[in-house]
Amino acid sequence: MDDVRRAGPHTRIIHGGQQTDLETGAVSTPIFQSSTFAFADAEQGAERFGGAPGYKYTRLGNPTVAALERNIALLEHGYGALGAASGMAAINTVYLTFLSQDSHAIVTDCVYGPTRTILETEYARFGVQVTFVDSSHPDNVARAVRPNTKLIFIESPANPTLKLTDIARCADIAHRAGAILAVDNTFASPFLQNPLQLGADVVIHSMTKFINGHTDVVAGIIVARQEDVLERLRSVHVNLGGTMDPHQAWLVLRGLKTLGLRMERAQANARALAYYLQRHAAVKWVNYPGLVDHPQHDLMRRQMRGPGAIVCFGVRGGLEAGRRFINSVELATLAVSLGGIETLIEHPASMTHAGVSAEERRKAGIADDLVRIAVGCEDYDDLEKDLEQAFEKAMAGEEAGV
Repeated sequence: MDDVRRAGPHTRIIHGGQQTDLETGAVSTPIFQSSTFAFADAEQGAERFGGAPGYKYTRLGNPTVAALERNIALLEHGYGALGAASGMAAINTVYLTFLSQDSHAIVTDCVYGPTRTILETEYARFGVQVTFVDSSHPDNVARAVRPNTKLIFIESPANPTLKLTDIARCADIAHRAGAILAVDNTFASPFLQNPLQLGADVVIHSMTKFINGHTDVVAGIIVARQEDVLERLRSVHVNLGGTMDPHQAWLVLRGLKTLGLRMERAQANARALAYYLQRHAAVKWVNYPGLVDHPQHDLMRRQMRGPGAIVCFGVRGGLEAGRRFINSVELATLAVSLGGIETLIEHPASMTHAGVSAEERRKAGIADDLVRIAVGCEDYDDLEKDLEQAFEKAMAGEEAGV
């Protein structure tokens, strides 16, 4: 196919940025498990360190990692990408590239716990100023802009509340201020949302989640819309050292092939579970952008191709009932993370967001009774049966005063 960028979404996922190995004919991208690369002579070594094409040292670039970077850059419609050792390594590269002493960042108030914590602790030590806002109302972002604002960082959908942010509006606000808009697109994946096409400058993924999809690797990636932004990021990234190992890249490439199939299946399960939970007497509230009465349903339809595979809800009876419920699941796994083929369930206030103060969690809408379920690819009837028996045990415990 002459230009895979014009192909359908599943074809782009499978073939984007990939090529048959010319020497061996290997269809699957080989693992180039080497820390360094030989030069034909001293002159070639000097040329490569002077900027000529070719590999030198895996921290600076590796063929397996490059294959994954090409694929994700194509899926996100970016100029290029940088593979990272983890999602947090990718986020820290973005922070260190665009923030410095006395610069200012605007960040979604409801983000992954460590994304926020490291700004409040480590970056604050170096004089970086941060304002956390409810970016689901873009006017809050606009009001927070200062003359020294250099970065606007959002998650959409946000972790764990699933709040959506109007990416195009925030891109306009950022660019009017001369700032960079970075979007953590982990919860949507490139299959459901492409922030660069909505005006964002940088996209970050924890590829540990949906992109890899098999709960067996930790990895991240940064995608930039323009060459100059990518090169600024690259300079920091390779010197910071949080780059990707070739075996990580190979595992993600393998998992990525089925991203579209997995997302369609998990999303269908999530939609059905959301409707089931909405009708359940033991459930106080349900948050899922795919529900037609969700307050941001229209925004989801404008900027996403689907609502995703994460559902949040509250169990009647509060925190203790919620604990009884998650302790009673049998098919779903009680574990943090998300995006794998298996269903995971967790309690953010005491797990992923325990490092955020109770007051800040309250402001961000992370209720103590919030249960997050990352829906997998099991048979739907089995998932519903598992939740039903867990609800029965949780409610029986409440009636018994346990």
